[in-house]
Amino acid sequence: MKFCFRGASELHAFLMLLVLVSISPLSNGRSADHATGNMFDGPAELPREYVKSDLRDSPAAGKVWTVHSVEDLYESLAKSSCGDTIQLQSGGVFSGNIVLPAKNCDDAHWIILRTSAPDSALPPEHNRLTPCYGGVLSLPARPSWNCPSNTNILAKIEFSGGGGSGPLLFSPGANHYRLVGLEITALGSAYNLVEFIGPADHIIFDRVWMHGTVQGEAARGILLGQSRYVAVIDSFFSDFHCVAKTGSCGDSQAIAGGIGDGPMGPYEIVNNFLEASGENIMFGGGRGTATPQDIEVRHNHLFKPSIWMKGQPGYVGGEDGNPFIVKNLFELKNAQRILLEGNIMENTWGGFTQAGFGIVLTPRNPGGCLPCKVADVTIRNNYIRHVGSGLQIANAPSGSGVAVDGQRYSIHDIVIDDIDGPKYGGAGELAQISVNPGAPLLQNVKIDHITAFPPHGLFFIGDFVATSGPINNFSFTNSIVTAGTNPVWSTGGGPANCAFHDDPRTTFQSCFIGSTIAANVILDPPPAYGPGNWPANNYFPKSAQAVKFANYNGGNGGDYRLQPSSPYKRKGTDGKDLGADMDAIHAATAGAN
Repeated sequence: MKFCFRGASELHAFLMLLVLVSISPLSNGRSADHATGNMFDGPAELPREYVKSDLRDSPAAGKVWTVHSVEDLYESLAKSSCGDTIQLQSGGVFSGNIVLPAKNCDDAHWIILRTSAPDSALPPEHNRLTPCYGGVLSLPARPSWNCPSNTNILAKIEFSGGGGSGPLLFSPGANHYRLVGLEITALGSAYNLVEFIGPADHIIFDRVWMHGTVQGEAARGILLGQSRYVAVIDSFFSDFHCVAKTGSCGDSQAIAGGIGDGPMGPYEIVNNFLEASGENIMFGGGRGTATPQDIEVRHNHLFKPSIWMKGQPGYVGGEDGNPFIVKNLFELKNAQRILLEGNIMENTWGGFTQAGFGIVLTPRNPGGCLPCKVADVTIRNNYIRHVGSGLQIANAPSGSGVAVDGQRYSIHDIVIDDIDGPKYGGAGELAQISVNPGAPLLQNVKIDHITAFPPHGLFFIGDFVATSGPINNFSFTNSIVTAGTNPVWSTGGGPANCAFHDDPRTTFQSCFIGSTIAANVILDPPPAYGPGNWPANNYFPKSAQAVKFANYNGGNGGDYRLQPSSPYKRKGTDGKDLGADMDAIHAATAGAN
C-alpha cells in the first residue's frame, strides 16, 4: 500500500492519526481528548500516551507470598515470579533498603507488593488513601478527612535515614510492579524514599502513604529518574522538606522527574494529596539527556501547611527552629506534552530563592541537560489560592547552558484566589512574562478565561528586544481580573527592556508581535492607566459589584459565576461568559481536596 502526501501538513495529520489509533481507550475518562480526536488544546499538543493504571490492567494470578519480617520480604522478592503477589503483614514494620529486582515481566504478569489487609479494608479503587489507614486520625493544619476506623491496616516499609536514598530502590530493568496499601517512610534524613537506579518501566504506586518526619529532612518522595509508564494514584504524600541555612538539602518535592538518561514518560499523577515545601511537583532542574514526555497531572491536591510559615500560630520548622525552604507549587524546567487539569493548589510563599508563584514554567539547562525544554503545556480547570503571585512564564539561561525551547502554552479556565504579595512574600501579580538575553524566544502563549484578583498588577513583562526579539503570538482573552496598582510593569533592565515605559498599550506593542488582548474585564485600573491606555475591545468596570458575581467575597473564596443579569454574560470571543468556567472547574476538582 502506498501513501502520497501533498506537503508536510498532510504528512503531519496522517502521523497524528496513527498516534491516535495506536492508543487504546483508557478507563476513568483519561483518553477523552483522544477519543474525540482532540490532539491539541489551543497551541499546546496534549499527551500522546497515557498510563493504564486500573487494577484490571495489572493482572497477577500466580502464587501469593505472605511475609512477616524483612528477611521474609528479601527472600520472597528473590524467589517470586512474574504474576505473583507478595503480601506484607498489615500493621507490620519492615526496616531496611528494599531493592526490587528485574524479573522480565509483561503486561499479563505483574508482581503485586501490598498489605495483607483485604481489599475491603482499603478505600475502593479510584479513591484516595489517607493517613487514617495507617492509624493517624489527623495531621496539624492539614485538611481533615473522615476516617472509617483508627485501625492501622498498612504495612510500613521504613528507611533508617542518615542520608542516602531508601527504603525502596528499583533495580535497572525492574518492571511491572504494583504497590498497594503501603506506608513508605524514613526515620531520619533521606534524599529519595523511592529511587529508580536504572531504567525501569510499568510501575504503579496505588493507595500508598509516603512521608518524612515532622521536623527532619526528606528531600522527596519519588525521584522518577529513567523510568517509563509510571503511575502515582490515589495516594498521600506528606512532610517532604529541607531546612533553611543549616539543612543538608536545598530543595524538596513530593514527586520529581526530568533528571535522567534515555526516554522518560509517560507519567500519570492522579488523585493524590501532594505536600512538599519546595515544589510539590517538579520536572527538570538537573542533569539529563532527554526530556520527559506525556505527563498527566490531574485531580490532585497540592498543598503546603500554613504552620511551615515562620510567625504563624503552631509554627513548625527544623529541629533548630529554622524554617523549611519554600518555593512554589508546580514547576517545569524540562518536560513536553503536559496536562495539568482539575487540581486544587494552595499555599505558597516567598522569602527564599522564589517569590511565591503558584505555577512556574521556566525551561532551564543547569549544565549537562542539552535537550532541556518546556513545550506543549496545557493548564486548565484548576483552582489556585493563597499565593504570593500566580504564574511565572520565563525563558532564561541558567548555569552553563541554554534550554532548547520554551513555548506552546495553553492556560485557560483557572481561578487564582487570594493573591497577596505582602502576606505571602511575593509580587502580588497575575503573571510574569519574560525572556532574558540568550534564552529561546517565548512564543505561542494563550491565556484565556481566567478569573484572578492580583492587588499589584496583571503582568510583569521582561523582554530585552535588542537580543531576543519580541514575544510572538501571545494572547490574553475572555478573563476577569483586577488591574492592580501597577497593571503592566517592567521586570527591570532599564530602557533595554521593552516594558520600560510601563504603559499597557505601549508595552504590548513593543514586547509582543501578533498579540491579542481582548474581551477582558479589567477591574478599576488606576487613573494613570485608564481605558485609553489599553488595547481596544476590553471592559473597565469601576468595581467588582458591577461585574455581578454570584458572590465576590473580596476575591478570597467567592462564587465567581456570573449572575444572569451580568453585562458580561456570553461576551467572550467564543460566545461564552467572561472569566473562568466555574462549573467546569467545580466538576474537574470535585473531591480533590
